[in-house]
Amino acid sequence: MTLPPYPATRLRRLRRTPALRSMVRESALSPADFIWPIFVMEGTDAEEPVASMPGVVRRTVDRVGAAAREAWALGIPAICIFPYTGMEARTEDCALAWSPDNIANRAIRAIKEACPEIAVMTDIALDPYNINGHDGFVENGEIVNDRTVEALVKMALVQADCGADILGPSDMMDGRIGAMRAALESAGHSHVTILSYTAKYASAFYGPFRDAVGASSALVGDKNTYQMDPANSDEAMRLVERDLGEGADMVMVKPGMPYLDIVGRVKREFGVPTFAYQVSGEYAMMQAAAQNGWLDGDKVMLESLMCFKRAGCDGVLTYFAPTAARLLQG
Repeated sequence: MTLPPYPATRLRRLRRTPALRSMVRESALSPADFIWPIFVMEGTDAEEPVASMPGVVRRTVDRVGAAAREAWALGIPAICIFPYTGMEARTEDCALAWSPDNIANRAIRAIKEACPEIAVMTDIALDPYNINGHDGFVENGEIVNDRTVEALVKMALVQADCGADILGPSDMMDGRIGAMRAALESAGHSHVTILSYTAKYASAFYGPFRDAVGASSALVGDKNTYQMDPANSDEAMRLVERDLGEGADMVMVKPGMPYLDIVGRVKREFGVPTFAYQVSGEYAMMQAAAQNGWLDGDKVMLESLMCFKRAGCDGVLTYFAPTAARLLQG
């Protein structure tokens, strides 16, 4: 009996040594791929841990400049601000959302003063300021769209005035990108970038984040009427097409790892700057497993971030940003 020859192509040849593996690696990860989300709170010279997100803290505004300088020194190009707002500051009219002196807008100015080189990204949605925890105004039990968009435009203009480089509408209201883009152009802010949370799903992975911003006890009901159904993929492509047509410069998928198929579709079908948010639930699960010794925390962190790049992401919002950047810098 004549045995067949060994195959001419042995794929293991290129896996034999670290040098060979690095030569043929298809995706690369660097600190420049990260946006670091941080939480800001009222007070002076203080930090407090977020219990459900080990290693993550809320900072007072006077400490965000140091965080920005740390990020920039690590090669992280952008930082994203999320405000912690107590129930006593939340109202039905959400007027604090577009106040130039709310903690988010003060944090923008503090970061630009401390580290003007870093890009500052913001969040645009009413949930940090809304007494009922929703991203839009609630009328007769319904989250209303057009009145909410008017408020979001006011938020966008004030954030741009304060020096924001990237606006992140995360509300999922219809028509908000076009309204913001038109208002920014009219106000002389044509240089301000919009990174739209285009495909934001009604996910159970957001729980720790809501703790971090004080929204867990505020939320009345759910967000299923405006955030996307996790079962849908084609709908996300329609949303991307719409937001790009209305003037979005970049688009985002949220959450991250459970939705890498959506990331891949967006990048393949549109070829535009595509980001994903490695959300609080993803972060908390990996941290909890690492702390219990069930996983190697550093390895799964870097592996998860590489998966975003392989799927097509140009960048990732991740709470791991400074830790991962230090490891990547060696």
